[in-house]
Amino acid sequence: MTVAAPEKHPPEKRPPERHLSEDHPSASTGDPASLPVVPARHPWRWLAGAAAVVVVAQFLHGLATNPGWDWPTFRAYLATDSILRAVGTTLQLTCYGTVLGFALGAVIAALRLSRSPILQTIAWTYIWAFRSIPLIVQLVFWFNLSYLYKRLGLGVPFGPTVWEFETMDVLGALGAAVLGLALHQAAYAAEIIRAGVISVDAGQLEAAAALGIPRLRQAWRIVLPQAMRGILPNAANEVISLFKGTSIVYVMAIGELFYQVQVVYGRTGRVVPLLMVATAWYVLLTTLLSVGQYYVERYFARGAERTPPPTPLQRARALVRQIQESRLSAPSGGSS
Repeated sequence: MTVAAPEKHPPEKRPPERHLSEDHPSASTGDPASLPVVPARHPWRWLAGAAAVVVVAQFLHGLATNPGWDWPTFRAYLATDSILRAVGTTLQLTCYGTVLGFALGAVIAALRLSRSPILQTIAWTYIWAFRSIPLIVQLVFWFNLSYLYKRLGLGVPFGPTVWEFETMDVLGALGAAVLGLALHQAAYAAEIIRAGVISVDAGQLEAAAALGIPRLRQAWRIVLPQAMRGILPNAANEVISLFKGTSIVYVMAIGELFYQVQVVYGRTGRVVPLLMVATAWYVLLTTLLSVGQYYVERYFARGAERTPPPTPLQRARALVRQIQESRLSAPSGGSS
């Protein structure tokens, strides 16, 4: 009969004891709450912040004092009729390119998500081709489409043409610009939409199918609201990028904002203030698009957040209300 030896356990490690001096107030009481609290100091952080403030102040001082900026000319041309018409053309190109691009992109995304290898190959080839070719090359190509095809028509494939028309009558400079922007945008929109759809958990569709919900209703009521949370940030970035990218249609002599600014400073020689006019309009409209993006994202985040964070306007109202309440609750000065 054998007896098992007792197991040997390693000695328990204890944290090192902290010894306080006899002069410290916690040495006698032993209360950790009475230990002094020393705030963390970040001298390099403060130094970097001060250096950044100095650089920003120098830049603002240069904007205000450097005569090369020519602010009187900037103010004179900021809201002229020609500039406002150019801004309208820029917004028109952005709107058409966005609507047509995302509509076509949704179709291409559906083809990529289909189970047909032929449709998947066609959609992948479209995305590969239009993401590979620079936008300026596409615009110039569509602008010169009438060189390749004098007439376009509809009819039986490889057979007689039922209806035809002159290419120049339908596809002018503005039409070629819209077509080029929309086709280019569709390639990126398709991938954005596809990424949002595949981000939805597959269990959602399985549960919907188990409940007998039709496929179209599954896509519209279950998949799309959840996919929009992933689609919207990237889609908004693409819209803003398209808005600024419309400046490239100046090669087609379309009177959008950048082209009109070029015309004006080519006539007056005031290059810098006219470029600042274009910059101011681009910044203003991009800011409005960003504000719209914020509220649309907040709307579609309702399913994920029961109490969405307050908007900047709501925060400002709450701050004003808090200040008013503090004033009312403060005791009145003076003796009675």
